[in-house]
Amino acid sequence: MIIGRVVGSLFSTRKSEKLVGNKFMIVEPVQNMSNNCSRMVAIDIIGAGIGEYVLVAQGSAARVGCDMADAPVDAAIVGIVDEGQEWNQ
Repeated sequence: MIIGRVVGSLFSTRKSEKLVGNKFMIVEPVQNMSNNCSRMVAIDIIGAGIGEYVLVAQGSAARVGCDMADAPVDAAIVGIVDEGQEWNQ
């Protein structure tokens, strides 16, 4: 799991049927958690907003975390960070 900041949203009118009705956000990992990734698209199941720091699960944990075990999901926002110290830029 990584911590990132929501920097935008996107809309897709044509997508897998298993993704219909879900919101997609663009997440930028915080600097010390980037793992060579500048930004990612994550499905948002909790209603995060632009500018908020979020917890992102990736891989199979993302599918389990958003209760979509058979959907093509690689990253999911599973929490909103209220407070933290080490990761804060």
